[in-house]
Amino acid sequence: MTLKVLLVPVTPFEQNCSILICEETSRAAIVDPGGDLPRILDALSKANVVPEKILLTHGHIDHCAGAPALAKELNIPIEGPHEDERFWLEQLPMQSQRFGFPRAESFEPNRWLIDGDRITVGHVQLDVKHCPGHTPGHVVFYSAEDRLAVVGDVLFAGSIGRTDFPRGNHADLIRAIKEKLFPLGDDVVFIPGHGPTSTFGQERKTNPYVGDGV
Repeated sequence: MTLKVLLVPVTPFEQNCSILICEETSRAAIVDPGGDLPRILDALSKANVVPEKILLTHGHIDHCAGAPALAKELNIPIEGPHEDERFWLEQLPMQSQRFGFPRAESFEPNRWLIDGDRITVGHVQLDVKHCPGHTPGHVVFYSAEDRLAVVGDVLFAGSIGRTDFPRGNHADLIRAIKEKLFPLGDDVVFIPGHGPTSTFGQERKTNPYVGDGV
């Protein structure tokens, strides 16, 4: 396995900020730095890695509010999410008021991502899956070699993402999970935006919302 992952819970929502590390090159990507930047910077320092880029799954405040400041601090680009997420990124000041977060400014990433894009972290290759439903422009990052997916708020251990926010769509979410994620293989471990990791196989067996028995 060439990919190592460090999880750094951030914000009052305990969002799983993932630091993806290419063990061959010690280069790293920070996925969904929603806040608590000193905690993220400390984890990067202790891991002795070279930050290469920030990756965003979607535009909810607990996943992306810290991205602009972290990008400036580390002089690295922001990649993702899909451009359909522009709505949520523009809403960041309003989101910060609504959820009682420190004021967050709207921003645009250096690169919008689309389904089928491939991005790199050191020598590791990640495939981009556009998985709308929780939000319209949500993306998932998948390493076929490492059998690992970072799924944001699409899927959780025993649950699925909420679709009652503006521009959420329950049917789109179920379709994305069943048609884009589960076919990747039962053995694939996934890191959700909140809570413990699981596998697609476990969720197919037991998830009460998208399991095979539903």
